[in-house]
Amino acid sequence: MNDENAYLTAFRERLGLPGIIDVHTHFMPEQVMRKVWAYFDSAGPLIARTWPIAYRDDEQVRLKTLRGFGVRAFTSLVYPHKPDMAAWLNEWTADFAERTPDCLHTATFFPEHGADSYTEAAIERGARVFKVHIQVGRFHPGDPLLNPVWGMVQDAGIPVVIHCGSGPVAGEYTGPEPIAALLHRFPRLRLIIAHMGMPEYAEFFDLAERYPDLRLDTTMAFTEFVESADPFPAAEHGRLRELGDRILFGSDFPNIPYSYPHAIEVLERLDLGEDWLRKVCYQNGARLFGVR
Repeated sequence: MNDENAYLTAFRERLGLPGIIDVHTHFMPEQVMRKVWAYFDSAGPLIARTWPIAYRDDEQVRLKTLRGFGVRAFTSLVYPHKPDMAAWLNEWTADFAERTPDCLHTATFFPEHGADSYTEAAIERGARVFKVHIQVGRFHPGDPLLNPVWGMVQDAGIPVVIHCGSGPVAGEYTGPEPIAALLHRFPRLRLIIAHMGMPEYAEFFDLAERYPDLRLDTTMAFTEFVESADPFPAAEHGRLRELGDRILFGSDFPNIPYSYPHAIEVLERLDLGEDWLRKVCYQNGARLFGVR
């Protein structure tokens, strides 16, 4: 057992957890993943900094690595950056979920004609979580083409991991205001705000207090890599504890510039107690997705 696995094994044993549920991991068609990695390598304008990929391996190696960390359930987050991609990506993720039982069947959508049809098809095929990336997609979440999609997803009660904060680089439609407008129209949406909404942490916490179905994931938050640019405000640690029932662990594996255990270590350093860690790292996700 390597040092990474040893630390995570000890962590799980200490907390009495059967595993870790990671709501923010990426598995994509190989040609798409290679393009994503090339973008990170180029420090493109949406990231604007050096970003080495820590787990740049073949798909089967990545799966073995994740399971070796004790991850019991995870996602295959995909996201289109232009029209006519989402339906194809959904076909791939559905096939991936069928051959990868511990992956939560993931789907996505984009504001385009036909989005309601392929979203309905994804739900009927068993999608358990959707992914939306406002920064990469460059669209307003309230785009009229998405009205039937949001209504469908809300009625189905399927969670949506949504990258909508203005980190690492702000976009035209990022930030809390578009999400507040969306939730005003669809208040029962089970949004999971990726990256704790960084850097607008406090504003997304405000929304969480207004909308009981809104959740946040810890992806990259509190890590040394992020704290150097977008530090979590010390004034919000109290609400971090109070919202413990609605915070979910996420890692961004494999596209992280540090070791996977670091994402758990920084949560321990918050000193919010073992009960909080149990909820965030396993119990909240297990309850939301029905993982046994």
